[in-house]
Amino acid sequence: MSISLRPFTRTDFARLIGWVDGAGPEFLVQWAGTKFAFPLDEAQLEGHLVQAEGPQATRFVFAALDDDSGEVVGHVELGRLDRDNRSATVSRLLVGDAAARGKGTGAQIVNLVLDKAFLELDLHRVDLYVLDLNLAAIRLYEGLGFKTEGHFVEARRAGGKYWNVYYMAMLKEQWLGRSAG
Repeated sequence: MSISLRPFTRTDFARLIGWVDGAGPEFLVQWAGTKFAFPLDEAQLEGHLVQAEGPQATRFVFAALDDDSGEVVGHVELGRLDRDNRSATVSRLLVGDAAARGKGTGAQIVNLVLDKAFLELDLHRVDLYVLDLNLAAIRLYEGLGFKTEGHFVEARRAGGKYWNVYYMAMLKEQWLGRSAG
């Protein structure tokens, strides 16, 4: 399966809401941290999408497409865009289409976002936060070259339990060296 990214639009709201709300309130915290409240709705997404509009946007929000079928199979964001420090945060990665999971789709999505960050936007650093319960995501990020730089103890509550949050990052030179090798 070959993946490409396109801007996330209001026409994508219902699909994303279905993926997230269908997985429950704990999943919403795992996927979005404290950004959204359960149940996710169009009003929350509308307010969020405003930050992705215009020349001074502070985030890029993407739908991930299966190039063969043209179907949307996932979602990802590049947020907290800091043009002065040339940094941003990868967030809200979701392979929502169950048929696309376990096939390297998540890695392709993150690779495309990192290409956008490092090659198009010429960022110096990209970071991310991931709950320690999300072992598959941690393995994915480590496999792509992200390094754990720290963790926050019991920083997020999901399912009535507190979870640690790992902070991971990658520099442009690491990404370019990895891609060339």
